[in-house]
Order: sequence, then C-alpha cells, then structure tokens
Amino acid sequence: MHYRLRPFYTLGAYLAALCLCLICAMITAQVLGRIVDIFITWVGGDRIGLAIPGLAEISGFLLVGASFLGLAYTFVNGGHIRVTLLIGNLPARVRVFVELWSLGIALLLCAYLAWNVVWLLEDSIAFGETSYGLLSIPLWIPQSAMLLGILLFCLALLESWIVTLSIAVSRPSSYQADDGGDY
Repeated sequence: MHYRLRPFYTLGAYLAALCLCLICAMITAQVLGRIVDIFITWVGGDRIGLAIPGLAEISGFLLVGASFLGLAYTFVNGGHIRVTLLIGNLPARVRVFVELWSLGIALLLCAYLAWNVVWLLEDSIAFGETSYGLLSIPLWIPQSAMLLGILLFCLALLESWIVTLSIAVSRPSSYQADDGGDY
C-alpha cells in the first residue's frame, strides 16, 4: 500500500530512534562513570560519584516515547504482528471487508486511547503534575510524546482504512494483503 503521509510516520520513527539513542548514551555514561569510580578507588583515591540522577526514570520516559512514536512507522512497514491464519485463506472479496472491519475497530480503539491521553495531558498541565522520582519532571512531557505517537498511529490507520475502503467499493476481488510494500 502506498502511504501518502509516510514522511510523517518516518519522522516519528526518527524521534523514536532518538529516544533509544538517548537511553543508550545515558546508560553508557552511567556505566563509564561507575568504571571510573571503581578505577579511582582501586588506585587509592576517593569515589567521585559519577552518576546520572534519575536515570531509570528518564529512561522509562524515553522508552514510552520510543514505543509510541514508532507505532505508525512499524504499521506502515508491515512490522506489526498480524494474525492472518484465519483470514489469509478467505477469498479477496470477503477478506477486504474483514480487513476493513479490523482496521475500523483498531482505529476506533486508537482514537479512544488518544482521547483519554488528551484528558490525561490536560490534567497533568492543569494540576502541574510531576514525576515522583529523584528528578521532578513535568509529566506532560512524556505524555506529549505518547499522544503524538498515538495520533500518528491513528493517522496511519485512517489512511489504510480509506485505501482499503476504496478497494472494497471499487475492486474488491483485486485486494491483496498489506505487507508494508506498495501496490
């Protein structure tokens, strides 16, 4: 399937990759800091205490961003796990409507999730909620990344639903499964 909004989904993937790279860099810095501390105490010096405060918390928030920002890209490239055992053997005329129904349900659930995350984000901003860890991080920051990822996924589902609908209406017998490629 050809996705017209693929650049947006790719941007989400790059942001997800950036989140993962930041996690890797911070954990590497933490490990190197511990190694330096061990080496300094081994040669008789005092510990410097090279540590990143709130590393687990920040890594958790970045993991949330990476997970949600990568959803749309993974979907349009056929990376999500799909159970096609039952519908894979259906005739194309039937399968296109089953796919349309499945995409519709997924879109409704994703839109419902987005709606609730908007409420959560509004509450976090209104009440000035922050994380409970060592660092006081405003919760609207990771929640915004989560909402952006969900909205991108909704957009990808909507785009796929519209294309599948056009095939279902115009030429249902020519429907092929979406494997992430173009047709």
